[in-house]
Amino acid sequence: MEVEQANITLGTAGHIDHGKTELVKLLTGCDTDRLKEEKERGMSIDLGFAPCVISALEVGIVDVPGHERFIKTMVAGASGMDGVILVVAADDGVMPQTREHLDILTLLGIEHGMVALTKIDRVAADHVELVRDDLEEYLKGTFLQGAPIVPISSITGDGFDPFYNALAALVRSITPKQTGGIFRLPVDRTFSVKGYGTVATGIPVAGSIKVGDEVVLLPQDSMGRISGIQVYNRTGDTARAGQCAALNVRQWEHGTVTRGDTVTLPGYFKPQNWYACTLRLLPHEKAFLKNGTHARFHTGTSESPATLYLMKGDLLQGGEEGIVQVRSDEPLVAGPGDRFILRSLSPMLTIGGGTIIEAIPGKLKRTRPGVLEDVEQRAQAIHDEKTFVEYCVKTADEHTAGADAVSLRAKLPVKRVQEILDELTREGTIFELPPRLSMHADTATRLSEQVLTALDEFHTASPQSPGLTLDQLRESTALPKHALDAVITRLKNEARIAERRGRLALAGHEEAFSDEDRKAMDRIEAAFRKNAFDPPAPDHVADETGISPADVQKTIRLLVEHGRLVKVADRMLFHREAVEKAKQLLVEHIRKEGKLESVKFKYMLDTTRKYALPLLDYFDRIGVTMRVHNTRYLKTRKGEDPGT
Repeated sequence: MEVEQANITLGTAGHIDHGKTELVKLLTGCDTDRLKEEKERGMSIDLGFAPCVISALEVGIVDVPGHERFIKTMVAGASGMDGVILVVAADDGVMPQTREHLDILTLLGIEHGMVALTKIDRVAADHVELVRDDLEEYLKGTFLQGAPIVPISSITGDGFDPFYNALAALVRSITPKQTGGIFRLPVDRTFSVKGYGTVATGIPVAGSIKVGDEVVLLPQDSMGRISGIQVYNRTGDTARAGQCAALNVRQWEHGTVTRGDTVTLPGYFKPQNWYACTLRLLPHEKAFLKNGTHARFHTGTSESPATLYLMKGDLLQGGEEGIVQVRSDEPLVAGPGDRFILRSLSPMLTIGGGTIIEAIPGKLKRTRPGVLEDVEQRAQAIHDEKTFVEYCVKTADEHTAGADAVSLRAKLPVKRVQEILDELTREGTIFELPPRLSMHADTATRLSEQVLTALDEFHTASPQSPGLTLDQLRESTALPKHALDAVITRLKNEARIAERRGRLALAGHEEAFSDEDRKAMDRIEAAFRKNAFDPPAPDHVADETGISPADVQKTIRLLVEHGRLVKVADRMLFHREAVEKAKQLLVEHIRKEGKLESVKFKYMLDTTRKYALPLLDYFDRIGVTMRVHNTRYLKTRKGEDPGT
């Protein structure tokens, strides 16, 4: 019979000595107690893994320890489970770790499972039925309500067929993990094989990996390359999310890799101490959380002491939910949507758990307007790829984001991100800007209002001005160039703003001058027109016209804004007619002679070097000419006449 390897991992859970390991051995033939101490003490103290073929599907089984001292190990194993076999001994019934394990499974978001009622060979048949009835009552309101409760003896094999049939139905009910994300494997254990080097094992929580792929070990930031893969103890080329996998990486020293480390693709994750999370406390009498509470934080196969800060209020009671900021004492590697478990320090009890929203750079100020609302929006967005990609674009630091940047934040491959961006663009939710950047439509609307407000305020303060230059508008709005350019293009297309003489204004704006302004402008313009290539300095204009220096400065600014004067250099202005005349003479000469020696220009204008050279530099800057040493040549762009 051909066997297909499914990326599904089941797990056992339950109180110590309720027969979890014996049940796995009966089912798979594997003894998951591999340690000498486990053999001597007759109890599991570490995670055990075994492959299991169910109806031609090969899945993984994780056997977790049941003793209360090894709850942290149980959490590490349960974090990779897709479904669970809750093991309850018929001669004991529900016990403390039965309850705590079920709480942990619930908090980790496991939705599929069944119950194995073991050790039925030790009790009478009527007692088995009593325990089954008690279990049905106990499981009401949990994800195992209505799940099969199957009596079985791992010693005699009695009940094996009904158990196997229920297990096969459980496997069929589970949807294998998606493998489109960024590969990440929380390390469960590591060992060294002579001639091969270091092997790290665990259950990938996302993505897939192939032999030859480059990976990084975190938090060590140690690079390596996959030289071998085993899945369910069989050699293969690929490991996928949800499979029990062993990765051989020769570059890593065995002693430097431990449980809690992470194997992933380079560039996407880094160890961090601050995370925003949604937390649900168990509805227990001792489950409560004060602001600033210290607890143990478990995610993936890692754990760390941590301090928790509530985003709202100062106390969370048992059964309540809230958003918290977690500062772990040790840097952890986690991604959006990862589950976590929270345990009190003393007594050591599971008090809650939830979902990691995202790593944050530091403590958020919960009283700052919009902070809580943003985290709440983030918490909703992470549960759907498309929604989270949209959120990443909407909240991008510079109002736009490319597929590469969104890929790093959303922890999705660039190709998948681009597919989602294209879909959002077709829907009109975002729009694309060159070069391959995306802006959210809501962002465009908000920035458009910001630009319109800046122009309106400027028109109110300076009604006689034609508008703002692009640089002035950028300074006024503090928007990045690519974002501002996109918004301006949009507003022009909507006929809400207009560009005149290189300045931007509201579409309906008309310059308003007082009689005094008009007279001053005419007098000062006449002074510059009269002295075409020997223009007056601003202080000389004041003396010549009798206008106050302050009004001269104001009027000159208006004449520049309206294009009647041209600023050629600092404190040097020419009338626009003079600039056009100088340009005409310059272009005609070079077309005729092929070049212009700079020293000749002052004779052409009948002026001095003081004015001729700044004009030549100005024509260089605006692209009419180019300078080679002290010689000017026409500078042409494709399809353009430099004389125009």
